[in-house]
Amino acid sequence: MITGNVPGHLLVAARTGFLSALRARPYDWQRVAMQMNMGAASVDLVDLGAAPMPVNSSRGVTVQDFIEKRKTVTPTDWDITTWISYNAVKDDQTAALERRVRGAGSNFQKHINKRVFQVLNAGDAQTYGACYDGQDFFDSDHVDKGGHYQTAQDNENTLTLSIDNFETVWVAAQGTKDDQGEYTEYLYDLLVCHPTNARVAAQICNNPDAYDTGNREMNPYSGKIGYITSPHLDTNAWHLIASGEEVKPLILAMKEQPNLQAAWFDADKPDGGRYYFKFYARYEVHYGLWQLAYQGNT
Repeated sequence: MITGNVPGHLLVAARTGFLSALRARPYDWQRVAMQMNMGAASVDLVDLGAAPMPVNSSRGVTVQDFIEKRKTVTPTDWDITTWISYNAVKDDQTAALERRVRGAGSNFQKHINKRVFQVLNAGDAQTYGACYDGQDFFDSDHVDKGGHYQTAQDNENTLTLSIDNFETVWVAAQGTKDDQGEYTEYLYDLLVCHPTNARVAAQICNNPDAYDTGNREMNPYSGKIGYITSPHLDTNAWHLIASGEEVKPLILAMKEQPNLQAAWFDADKPDGGRYYFKFYARYEVHYGLWQLAYQGNT
């Protein structure tokens, strides 16, 4: 609803300020989640899983199956509604509207960033849904239905962040297998933690010496692992992420990008009435492939 009693220059200011705010800066969520644009209100994601490995064909062809995975993703409706008074417009305070609009645009991006890390943080429960296998995203009992392995796999730990505990989690991640029973060999290159652990994370990722010993022992992770912090994690929480792979651990299901959905005028409000602007989007964050993320601590 864009009513005819909203001046055109206000609509231009709203759209322009909003769009420039959406492009203002990159956010850390893009290293943890991949955006998937939805064409319907609800989408069933189907993944054929890992490709089979080569087998000896000297005695004939061996037909190997892909393992199918399925997960339903749905968006959530979000909006920001703001206003500017008629008198403010007449007093040539249109810039006040542009400032509010830029704030609205930035806050959609901040909200997506917040949502991604909230969902990551809650991955050891099903507050935001389950993993594709029906388990918690971080769980000790992951099994791909029909997978070529029998023993349940684990990506859930409760270890305080330190270089030794980081190594424990990193080594465990190297043992992860895909549904064909083969080692995934993902490049786990990102440590995600709360800001209270930033100093320890910097030591693990950037100090060429192992910071917890006095003999200048080499730190094999220096320069190979990056780190980011998020205040939306629990203070002790940390995660090891394979951020450079083709897919990411989390999925941002985007049905409708943030946009100016409606603008109207209410003459009954103070200061000569109010022009209202409603910005709207439809998106939600879902869990993807659990092998791409390991919980160091909850």
